[in-house]
Amino acid sequence: MEDVLDLYQQPYDPNRPVICMDETSKQLVAELRIPIPAKPGRPRRIDYEYERKGTANIFMFTEPLRGWRSVSATAQRTKVDWALAVRELLDVDYPRAEIVRLLMDNLNTHSIGSLYEAFEPQEARRLATRLEIHFTPIHGSWLNVAEIELKALNVQCLGRRIANFAFLKREVAAWERSRNRSTVGVDWHFTTPDARIKLKRLYPEIRTG
Repeated sequence: MEDVLDLYQQPYDPNRPVICMDETSKQLVAELRIPIPAKPGRPRRIDYEYERKGTANIFMFTEPLRGWRSVSATAQRTKVDWALAVRELLDVDYPRAEIVRLLMDNLNTHSIGSLYEAFEPQEARRLATRLEIHFTPIHGSWLNVAEIELKALNVQCLGRRIANFAFLKREVAAWERSRNRSTVGVDWHFTTPDARIKLKRLYPEIRTG
């Protein structure tokens, strides 16, 4: 936990940006009956029945100090999908950064090993040497700013029925452009000294004498 909190206190460095990463799934569902539009005195009406159209995965990368995020939808969530998303982060979004400090949870797909499953060894090593990985602790996903961004995405964009993958990709891309134009950032105030006071029960008790 303190590793993450100390990372958030680091000054902005374009050569060593701090990027938070998280992912979520989105169930695709289609309407069985056309919704009835709202009219004066009556809300919009939607039938409770729907048709399942599978699921999609959404990757979220965000740099809190810059007020930037990148969102991509994939048909599945595999090690290769994660590796491809990381390569795009490094080569397209941050080609000039010496090191990208990547913060994420310890999911089995979130590892350097995934790069070696997706790419030839020399390419995997090239990408790996540009990463400095920091993991959130178990039950500590609330420390990940990308989780805040996913919440905003769900409330502002995904909290409705979306029937197909192509439409999902267009919608998340439009949300990303709009939010990046506004350069919405996160002003994180919770620090390591705060944690040692407010979360004292989580620290081991040291007995002397």
